[in-house]
Amino acid sequence: MITATRPKVELDGRYNVTETCAHLGIYRTTLKKYTEQKLIKCGFRKTTARKFYLGKWILDFWEAQML
Repeated sequence: MITATRPKVELDGRYNVTETCAHLGIYRTTLKKYTEQKLIKCGFRKTTARKFYLGKWILDFWEAQML
């Protein structure tokens, strides 16, 4: 279940999978499921191809879940 407290993230900040999970209060597998279902947007770093989530995307997702 997603945290009821609004995540404290910077809108233009980039957060890795671990940080995003911590802000939302969810497990990595849950975040993966939400990403695959396109409920939350992610980007990929050019040099490492690792996923990242912008603070704006995290807040947009959190707000949608709180409706």
